[in-house]
Amino acid sequence: MTDLFKQYKVTITAALEASEAIMKIYAGDFERIEKEDGSPVTIADLSASKIIRKHLLPTGIPITGEEAEKHPFSVRKSWKHLWCVDPLDGTKEFIKKNGEFVVNIALIENSKPVFGLIASPINKEIILGNEKSGAFQTSFENALEPRKWEPLKYLSSTNSPIQLISSRSHYSGNLQKLVDEIEVEYGPVERTAMGSALKFFELVNNRADVYPRFAPTMEWDIAAGQAIYEAIGGKVINVNTGKPLVYNKENLKNPHFIASNSLLNISLDSFQQ
Repeated sequence: MTDLFKQYKVTITAALEASEAIMKIYAGDFERIEKEDGSPVTIADLSASKIIRKHLLPTGIPITGEEAEKHPFSVRKSWKHLWCVDPLDGTKEFIKKNGEFVVNIALIENSKPVFGLIASPINKEIILGNEKSGAFQTSFENALEPRKWEPLKYLSSTNSPIQLISSRSHYSGNLQKLVDEIEVEYGPVERTAMGSALKFFELVNNRADVYPRFAPTMEWDIAAGQAIYEAIGGKVINVNTGKPLVYNKENLKNPHFIASNSLLNISLDSFQQ
């Protein structure tokens, strides 16, 4: 964990400072602004983006993300490394004031997420990790003291009944189809809903076994969670290819995917577009 801390301390510091700014705004009244694509943004999104950018720019690694400049693929395709950032994932939940929002920071290397950090400003908790070091959870209070981090266990079992977690904001018929398929193979499925990449806290702590997404997401919504989840034996699979999601694509939208405990055997045939 010491190596992980030394290499990615800048992301921890950025997430802590961004979370503090987010919570100051969350405690008061704020305006919802509509972006050109119809999605909402608040001053909290913009403030957190500015803070994270301030910390990451000195690394010399380019940044893409929710509030970052979207460089054309003709420029991005030459990037071997990039930060993939969502400074406030779950803006709709932030506006509803239900606490289900997070800060996402991932490092992409050759189209693969090789490090991820997700911070929950409400819970004051961080999960982070990579393949080499594994994954960890820490409080904001202990975030800069890696000896106090709690290692996340490698996934060695599933829940009974199987726990499925899904989005609050999106629903599709494929979701029920997946539940039916899992029940045939594994028995009853219990379902819960939660906003943003906060769902990855449930997945990496083995409180949830599967998170399907059959609605639009962007690369910065999922990259950090994928890196952390894969570090402990989880998987985030493109339902069309059966392979892990890849990043820095020409189209920054994710395909439909299923994140799950690798011990779950889920057929993808019914969900391919």
